[in-house]
Amino acid sequence: MDPRTSAQDVMRCDLCETAVVQMHCDTCLVNLCKACVGEHISADLSRPHKIVDFKDRTSTTTYPACTSHDTELCEMYCKQCDIPVCISCLASNQHLGHELSKLLQILEEKKKLIIKEQFELKDIIYPTYLDIVSDIQNRMSQLEKEFGDLSTVITKHGEDWNREIDKLVKKLKAEVDVMKNTQLQTLQKHLDEINKSISEIKNEIDSVDVAVNSNDISKLFSVTSDMSRYRNIPEKILTQLPRFIPARIYGEELSKMFGALSSSSLTSDKHGYSMKTPQKSPEAGSSPPVKQLLDEPETVTTINTGYRDNLYNVACLSDEEIWTSGNNSTMKLFSINQGSLLKSITTKSGNWPSNIAVTKSGDLVYTDCDDKTVNIVKNEKIGEVIRLQNWKPKGVCSTSSGDLLVIMDSDGNKQTKVVRYSGSTEKQSIQFDSKGKPLYSPSPYYLRYITENRNLDICVSDDRASAVVVVNQAGKLRFRYTGHTTAPKNELFDPRGITTDSQSHILTVDYYNACIHIIDQDGQFLRYIDCGPGVPWGLCTGTKDNLFVVQCVNKQVKKIKYLK
Repeated sequence: MDPRTSAQDVMRCDLCETAVVQMHCDTCLVNLCKACVGEHISADLSRPHKIVDFKDRTSTTTYPACTSHDTELCEMYCKQCDIPVCISCLASNQHLGHELSKLLQILEEKKKLIIKEQFELKDIIYPTYLDIVSDIQNRMSQLEKEFGDLSTVITKHGEDWNREIDKLVKKLKAEVDVMKNTQLQTLQKHLDEINKSISEIKNEIDSVDVAVNSNDISKLFSVTSDMSRYRNIPEKILTQLPRFIPARIYGEELSKMFGALSSSSLTSDKHGYSMKTPQKSPEAGSSPPVKQLLDEPETVTTINTGYRDNLYNVACLSDEEIWTSGNNSTMKLFSINQGSLLKSITTKSGNWPSNIAVTKSGDLVYTDCDDKTVNIVKNEKIGEVIRLQNWKPKGVCSTSSGDLLVIMDSDGNKQTKVVRYSGSTEKQSIQFDSKGKPLYSPSPYYLRYITENRNLDICVSDDRASAVVVVNQAGKLRFRYTGHTTAPKNELFDPRGITTDSQSHILTVDYYNACIHIIDQDGQFLRYIDCGPGVPWGLCTGTKDNLFVVQCVNKQVKKIKYLK
């Protein structure tokens, strides 16, 4: 067994390689037996060998050898040259006038720095990287689920199309059968009439044959035939088959009719993670391009929703589709470009929804004030997400993180608060300012509106207080916007629907003044958008910053372009 490589053997002297190690040279870092100590020292008398018991090895500081003087050890450090130096270096005046320190002092400072960096690596950086790995893995799992849900939605939509096509095919085939039967019955009736005439003609022929072959003159005189009747040949009934004229299928138009995916993106954000904190940077994602306000906003299209009662709410599913709701239990999905109704969903309780929103995964969420529930619609099936006690949910919005923000009033309408939910779990409650005063005014009305800005501020339209109340992500009051002095109709500011856009603008409907206020993220007024007649109420913005405004009494939704 090789004593130098065997892990099972005791340590041997580095010189004789046979005796057990007993001593150690801290200067040369050599293991020795007692018999070899003298030989080791005499082999290099130029160095001050520090011989210690093997158990006390490395107790002596080992100075580095000088690169200029082979026999010298460096005990000083030149800060200007940033190198260790020996006595001979100092005597040679190479470092005359330079700031010098004891090497041990520099080593202590270096050791403190290394220990500090090691602590940062071990207790801060390493756990942070582990958290990042966990976050990425969780988001990958979430992406798998959300993309799976998206595929399921598309598949379900395809199945809906197939059902409608099957219905259409059955309807057309039924029409073909009716046409066929009508024509066959007509021809059969005509055939029966001709067969009857043939039978009569045959009888007539037989009677004539009997008379002609008889010698009885009276029989000949009794023969009377209506030849003019038989000479009038029956008319020919012509049939004309219907033609099936298939509509031409254009891939692009079919895609528009079926639906399209909004664009996805992968962006990097160097501020997306931070040390020792789970919170993301307020400006999540890359900054959007700067867009200027148009001098004159333009109405791109108007959608007639067909509601018999008042229309209140609108929420964007995509830039091609919007959900709407009003003063009844039906929520409708419309195609924006075609203005056609795509789908209708009735609330589970039969109550009308107080507010609606669309989640990041494209599911419809609605609040039921009377039932005290927040519900989500997945694949046309309604599931209860939140059920409240002693509170009534009103406004709702889906945040950039996937949470739900719900504004709610207490029973009796004496208190109002905003609650953040992750699924059905309450994460945050916002009710009072730093002085303990209520942030929001309670309201007996069903309709309250809330949204999240790009900087993660929470914006609430408080119609009872005639203000837009904006708090930061932590729930601290940032500002209250109470309208602009030059309102179009010079009426009291009465905010209703509220939304934000890619520029962090806050847009809110002013009910009494029939307009929309646009303010920046710090509450500075920018301009009005005149809504014209129809009583504006709810509103939302799409990913391309198109504005959709509800006309309450006209039961219409207007698509407005207001950014360049």
